[in-house]
Amino acid sequence: MDYKSYIAEKLSAFGVPTEEIVSAIAVPPEKNMGDYALPCFKFAKTMRKSPVMIANELCEQFVCDEVISKVEAVNGYLNFRVNREGLVKESLSKILAEGENYGRGNIGEGKTVCIDYSSINVAKPFHIGHLSTTVIGGALYRIFEFLGYNTVGINHLGDYGTQFGKLIYAYKNWGKKEDIEEGGIKELNRLYVRYHAESENNPAMDDEARRYFKLIEQGDEECNKLFNWFKDITLKEVDKIYTELDIKFDSYAGESFYNDKMQPVIDELTEKGILKESEGAKIVDLEEYNMPPCLILRSDGASLYATRDLAAALYRKATYDFDKCLYVVAYQQNLHFKQIFKVLELMGKDWAKDMVHVAYGMVSLLDENGNQVAMSTRHGTVVLLEDVLKKCHEKCLAVIESKNPDLEDKENIAKMVGTGAVIFGALSNSKIKDIAFSYEKILNFDGETGPYVQYTAARIKSVLRKGGEPSNYTVKDVNEDEYQLIAALSNFPEVVKSSAERLEPFFITRYAIEVASLFNKFYFNCKIIGEEQNTESFRLDICKATLTVITNSLKLLGIKVPERM
Repeated sequence: MDYKSYIAEKLSAFGVPTEEIVSAIAVPPEKNMGDYALPCFKFAKTMRKSPVMIANELCEQFVCDEVISKVEAVNGYLNFRVNREGLVKESLSKILAEGENYGRGNIGEGKTVCIDYSSINVAKPFHIGHLSTTVIGGALYRIFEFLGYNTVGINHLGDYGTQFGKLIYAYKNWGKKEDIEEGGIKELNRLYVRYHAESENNPAMDDEARRYFKLIEQGDEECNKLFNWFKDITLKEVDKIYTELDIKFDSYAGESFYNDKMQPVIDELTEKGILKESEGAKIVDLEEYNMPPCLILRSDGASLYATRDLAAALYRKATYDFDKCLYVVAYQQNLHFKQIFKVLELMGKDWAKDMVHVAYGMVSLLDENGNQVAMSTRHGTVVLLEDVLKKCHEKCLAVIESKNPDLEDKENIAKMVGTGAVIFGALSNSKIKDIAFSYEKILNFDGETGPYVQYTAARIKSVLRKGGEPSNYTVKDVNEDEYQLIAALSNFPEVVKSSAERLEPFFITRYAIEVASLFNKFYFNCKIIGEEQNTESFRLDICKATLTVITNSLKLLGIKVPERM
């Protein structure tokens, strides 16, 4: 049952608009405050009464029934308690009937969301700094898809710029084809690092690098053949990591894709009188909006990120006709996106309001002493995500070897748990917060981690293997542990919607922890196997419903559930 709508319908008879009530009703932070709460503060102006008076009057007029068993007014809030047996029967029935579709919605039907995420750089290693954009974007992709949206995942590859001229110079002077075929991105990065080391004492190298990049832009056959080779090597290698993280894209249109699409943008800016000249460069003046100018063309006529991002925005709107276009990019680019969105608005694009920068904090890795590991692509000191995942797999396998050495398929399970730990760790806090994680923290099987949630799911699978299929039962005398767990399970659809509305996968990680904690409390306090038949069957269904919700939650994050741990 949609309890919010049910409450709203009953209250609408007293002159409060149904839509306003539904949007205002929330789940209280403390269970002793009730199952749902309506803050009456927002109605004070229209009803011309104090929130306390409104709450008290509505409480007196509200008639409890078989759905809502109790209502009370507390300091301007109207708190509701639902009929426990009704909620339990309704929730279990729905979860067990819908299974993997429980929580799925159709609010996005007929709408398109474009999500720009990961956006790796060609010929540069996939390092831990790419983790947040990749897993946040991947989670948002699945969440919006789960809610019925036509979702378009875009990997806006960093495949344009002088760095490719530098790489061609390095390859021509020091590289070997067979070394790159064997070493892949690591060998390309070694050449890139060497270039920067040697160019410090030979500035003329930069002129040569710019010349090579100019040849790429002009369509030179040899330079473009090398450039496309570097690109193919990159995509082949990073695809292994994307597969492991359950990440997919519908478009790999990177910066170079927009090389022939920038001139129309420049022409339109000129025609509309927005583009101005400043010291030989072309800019859009944003001083009126308390922003520095948006640089469109350098004094030498070269384009910039802004030029290509404007072209990309226009292309995406024309191609996908999106309702929302999300950019999952670190918060250091806040100003850049404010400028881009404002320029589009000045161009008269009313859809500029539908573009959203999903900013996130930085990710760093702590060493065994708790010190942050410094990273620099130019100096070759990045922490490769491939190495982080591998180390997590090894550490998980060591834990399994010590605690359950006879576990079947332990290598694959260790890989599943290790990868899940990395994803969960990156999504375990609000996206805007900086993350500094350690292996010990994210791999803790007893803490608020991915392995803890996965272990809970594996525990439930073990119970269900022992218990078998439940028989018919009657729901009666629901105790506190049973009720709190099932009440939390019933909130899953709302959690998914909130994650989409707030663009926060973190809501799902915290929810998964809550459900796992409530299940473990239920597991230790309530005997399941061996109870009398009615109780055993009821509790086995609670286990099945919990497993469904945990599995659906983790799947939205890109995390698998092992059969055993």
